[in-house]
Amino acid sequence: QVQLVESGGGLVQAGGSLRLSCIASGRTFSSYAMGWFRQAPGKEGEFVAAINWSGSSKDYADFVKGRFTISRDNAKNTVYLQMNSLKPEDTAVYYCAASPTAYRLDHNRYEYTTWGQGTQVTVSS
Repeated sequence: QVQLVESGGGLVQAGGSLRLSCIASGRTFSSYAMGWFRQAPGKEGEFVAAINWSGSSKDYADFVKGRFTISRDNAKNTVYLQMNSLKPEDTAVYYCAASPTAYRLDHNRYEYTTWGQGTQVTVSS
């Protein structure tokens, strides 16, 4: 099983960019599909993006399509979330998660068995 640590969050103005990173420990990173989720204060957590084990398939929530890009580097045990054209409503704690169903792109948080601690993203207007 992997352990996950996110980084890269911070405070940015609307229209700006951030790149989140999630580093996994362990040798089996490429056996997992990876996802990014977020949770804003007072709101339920929501799916943001997912990528399969090889990086050949990706999926996004409608509200980030065209603005966010998920990618992974299996040699570095790292998954990324490039966030461009950020909006105040993107403010949330962002979590990366690992799913053992390596080929599938799940929106359902319950399919993910391992979670990072989260990184705060704050977008000011």
